[in-house]
Amino acid sequence: MARDITTLLRQQAALAAFGSFAFQENDLSKILAEAARICAESLAVKFCKICRYREAENDLRVEAGYGWEDHVVGHVISKADESSPQGRAFITAEPVIILNLQEANDYNPPPFYEQHKIISTVDVIIKARSGPPFGILEIDSAEKHAYDKHDIDFLTGFANVLAEAVATADRNVQMRQMMGEMQRLIEEKDILLAEKHTLSQELQHRVRNNLQLVNGMLNDQLKQTQSEDERKGMRGIIRRVMGLAQVYDQLLGVGLSDRLDFGAYLTALCANLPELQPKPRFPIQLLCQVEELVLDLASVTALGLVAAELVSNSYEHAFPSNGGTVSVSVAPDGSADRGIMIVRDDGVGYIAALETKRHGVGLARRLMQQVNGTLDVTSDDGTIWSLRFPVSPIGGSLPATAVR
Repeated sequence: MARDITTLLRQQAALAAFGSFAFQENDLSKILAEAARICAESLAVKFCKICRYREAENDLRVEAGYGWEDHVVGHVISKADESSPQGRAFITAEPVIILNLQEANDYNPPPFYEQHKIISTVDVIIKARSGPPFGILEIDSAEKHAYDKHDIDFLTGFANVLAEAVATADRNVQMRQMMGEMQRLIEEKDILLAEKHTLSQELQHRVRNNLQLVNGMLNDQLKQTQSEDERKGMRGIIRRVMGLAQVYDQLLGVGLSDRLDFGAYLTALCANLPELQPKPRFPIQLLCQVEELVLDLASVTALGLVAAELVSNSYEHAFPSNGGTVSVSVAPDGSADRGIMIVRDDGVGYIAALETKRHGVGLARRLMQQVNGTLDVTSDDGTIWSLRFPVSPIGGSLPATAVR
């Protein structure tokens, strides 16, 4: 289905705005409510809801929503099975699209669907870093509504950003609980000392031990949530959102084709990457040398994220004691059906044993698997990442106005 430029711009702005809001807000209920509102408005539907999975009950509870009557949010529950659209999306971990719920005889949704005259629904899963998924993100319409791949991609990308925001909010809640417990112990000590001065030594010993326990817990948590780590996490999310947003920018430049010049996209991406890095101790130069290489949107998005992660990895690890250069290049790999991207730096070299602590590298490997590509690394007078990937001939070439 042809895409409207205004719709794309609105969705791009909505994704960026939500990312900025979510990672500054500590109240999870406000994050979920804002996510429901933005999703509904971005996809021009009246209803949106976020269902949270409850493992003990094995069900999905409407945790936040937009457009629903008061009895829905916080009250409606559906089974985490295939009897409802959200249950099926949760069980299969795949998007569920229903154009006409009244004709979908294999579902037995909760009564509130009929009460709100819901016709069309789309459900996508909200993942979690560990354990069961957080739940489901669903948009609903009282009119028959057709959704295309771009809508599903937007909703899935939005759910992924929401999942990261939920994880951050959960960590903040844990931190506040620990701080509250420490404050409670201090207050308990003061009260008991005032009541029974003779117990002061015993109480001091008890409170000291409890505070040491809480302090140990805080230190473990701070390894993940201290300010610089949080900034790194934020930069990681912003890099990924920016990568997706850059796809939309390039789509507008080629008449919203389903294929893009990856070289032009990478040039635009590299122009923005230095601003997303922590301020380096020494000067670092980022160079980009590309040839035209037309790829499908999925490959452009995945490879763009890989480039962003590897460039960021070089900024963070390659130059601990001096400055240097990071370069990114892309070209055909000697044939019409393969391409190669090289990310190189002249820093201290790559140590594979540390890869578990360098999460961007792990993400890069997973993304290369998604596009049926390969990733190889050599470390000799710096680090060279060589990424080879298929170039599908299906879909035609770029419009003439987009050829560089």
